[in-house]
Amino acid sequence: MIDHIGLTVRDVEASKAFYDAAFAPLGIEIVMSVSAEETGAHAYLGYGPAADSRDIQAGKPSFWIGGGETLTGPMHVAFVAKTRAAVDAFHAAALAAGGADNGPPGVRPHYHPNYYGAFVFDPDGRNVEAVCHAPA
Repeated sequence: MIDHIGLTVRDVEASKAFYDAAFAPLGIEIVMSVSAEETGAHAYLGYGPAADSRDIQAGKPSFWIGGGETLTGPMHVAFVAKTRAAVDAFHAAALAAGGADNGPPGVRPHYHPNYYGAFVFDPDGRNVEAVCHAPA
């Protein structure tokens, strides 16, 4: 289980624009921010399910981005999508926001018969995925 993931990004505003657009179809938004003044170094933005959603994790940030000198390096992060349509919308929104395709929406039966995912590279080249495990 993952509680949260934090990424150091080169350009917080560019990454914010990318993730705001890519996450909108998944119902994920900024639920917390921490200023550079509060940390004494860099500002951070925490994403999670909207506070007014019925999600058990509503209002809890589980994905963070923030500025810094050192990038955290290549990695893969997968986010749950409630429907296959949300996976499709994530992929389209991420590409429109400047992401690069790393695998269009589709069934990945080598993971399991209902694994429906889409992959994009974010502005820093990280592999980001949305996945739905529900049957068609």
